[in-house]
Amino acid sequence: MKNQNWYVVAVLAVSAVLMTIGIIRKINSMEKKDVRTIVVVPKGTANMWWEVVHKGAAKAAGEAGVEMVWSGPELESDREKQIQCVEDAITKKASAIVLGPNDFKALARSVANIRSAGIPCVIIDSPVDSDQFDSFVGTDNYRGGAEAARIIGKKLNGRGEVILVRFIQNSASTDERARGFTETLEKEFPGISVVAQQHTQGTVEDARQRTVDMLTRHSGADGIFAVNHPSSVGAYKAIQSEKLEGKIAFVAFDSDPVLLEGVAKGGVDAIIAQDPFAIGYNGVKQALAILDGKTVEEYIPIASMIVTADNLEKMKIENPEALGL
Repeated sequence: MKNQNWYVVAVLAVSAVLMTIGIIRKINSMEKKDVRTIVVVPKGTANMWWEVVHKGAAKAAGEAGVEMVWSGPELESDREKQIQCVEDAITKKASAIVLGPNDFKALARSVANIRSAGIPCVIIDSPVDSDQFDSFVGTDNYRGGAEAARIIGKKLNGRGEVILVRFIQNSASTDERARGFTETLEKEFPGISVVAQQHTQGTVEDARQRTVDMLTRHSGADGIFAVNHPSSVGAYKAIQSEKLEGKIAFVAFDSDPVLLEGVAKGGVDAIIAQDPFAIGYNGVKQALAILDGKTVEEYIPIASMIVTADNLEKMKIENPEALGL
């Protein structure tokens, strides 16, 4: 009888354990369903600038105790992959989607699909050809391009020839920077002409090669403006390889340790630095506010900064995250 009693006790104990495990799993499953998931879809994951956006988004999600999923194409030129990332987020029923469109036109349908699925959508960094989103968080790109024109215009005393290193076609944010640059030169510095401009394919090496090509064709160029991080780093490497540091005016858009070193050495006159950390952070914060039923602003401007040799050390101390340090 004793052995039989022990057998019964053992069976009951095992049953109790299994029941407890089942209950715990069910609770965990229910809790998981209650966890909000914010999917952030960047233009590209291989770019250091977007890694800083990632850090800002992760901080906002961590503060709120929500899950943040970072899902995007490796290259900013891969429109199809970004569209697929958005569709995957819709299929998996994301609580909200924060999107940095890498193509003004191509991602418009994706934004419409997000709206149709009833999912809040916040656009960051670059506009999209749609009004079916809840809020936009980003830099005043036209103004940034205008500031670059004024820096080069003063450096050249209002006369000379400049080269414009552009980015992938239909990247709305960089197109606006280029427009701000060229229109400001026309209005305020008519003695300066843009003698060459090329779109790049999203990589530092391609930007370097295209800048070298433009410098070869226009050896008398007096200045260069590059519209974003890979374009700026590539253009600076071209300036170095052509031994033009300090001999040609150069304004970069977006920060990088290489460009900051260039400012210190005198090879980069100025950096128009966005705050990618703040863009990621505020993009997720806007999404959370929408989920909480709060009214959000249609446009949340993120101020850019101008880094020069005069304020370089101060900016490093005060804004390390924005500068990618």
